[in-house]
Amino acid sequence: MIGSALKKLDLRQLLLRGETAPKPRPRRTVSDWLPYAAAAFVLFIVACALIPGAIAPYSPTEMDTTAVMAKPSLTHLFGTDYYGRDVFSVVVHGSRDSLLIGIASVLAGGLAGALLGAVSGYAGGVADTILMGFVEILMTIPGILFALAIAAVLGPSLGNIVLAVSISSVPGFARVFRGQIMSIKGRPFITAAKSAGAGKLRIFFRHVLPNAWSPLLVMGTIGLGTSILIGSGLSFLGLGVIKEIPDWGTLLSQGRGYLTVAWWMSTFPGLAITLLVLSVNLIGDQLRDRLDPKRGRA
Repeated sequence: MIGSALKKLDLRQLLLRGETAPKPRPRRTVSDWLPYAAAAFVLFIVACALIPGAIAPYSPTEMDTTAVMAKPSLTHLFGTDYYGRDVFSVVVHGSRDSLLIGIASVLAGGLAGALLGAVSGYAGGVADTILMGFVEILMTIPGILFALAIAAVLGPSLGNIVLAVSISSVPGFARVFRGQIMSIKGRPFITAAKSAGAGKLRIFFRHVLPNAWSPLLVMGTIGLGTSILIGSGLSFLGLGVIKEIPDWGTLLSQGRGYLTVAWWMSTFPGLAITLLVLSVNLIGDQLRDRLDPKRGRA
């Protein structure tokens, strides 16, 4: 009773002074914490790729013939495979190639797409018609099918998978960057720069290009998950790198024949791919909201 009376008295004093009562802080929901959890998982996967020996409890090539296809336990968190290898250790070491494919593909495809979109959007005219016509033809082919065709022609290797996934991602980057360039070059400050006598190249590098990177950054973040998914799909189909330490897609392929007797051999690599792609997409959505204030207020 006394406490509630004191609160009412404090509110009356605030009203008499012309002040407003402090607004209660909004409670954080699960969705507010998801981006942080996603970032933590991505950092963990990066650590697995950079220092796998410090995280994996066993060597990925160490075979234990007394524990072949052992179920998940405290000794082997993800169980063992048909060679007696610890699946958790193999997944940790296999993250390097999977992450490398995604990052290298996004960088190569993003830069090539940005260059194509920049030339098309800023030059306009015949160049824009020809380049965008070529891009639209490429976009009629599904990305996974396009990458599969390229990888099948070039053969199984890490470089060929990166090249295949990169080429399949170029059309999307090109269209996004072209649209951003065309939007910026029609704004008033570009017209003012032209009136001041600035040349086309100076306007492009000093005014247009610095203001056009944010959508490409967001698309690159989200595209990282897609590239990892496509790269794992190619490895699953047998077009990946044949190595002593397989990547996640190859692990999925190796374990699919043992689903009824050793489900963990495919489940945990597949779960790692799913969680990484989901985490990267969540970070990309959060980044898009931060870089686009209008979307964040909507």
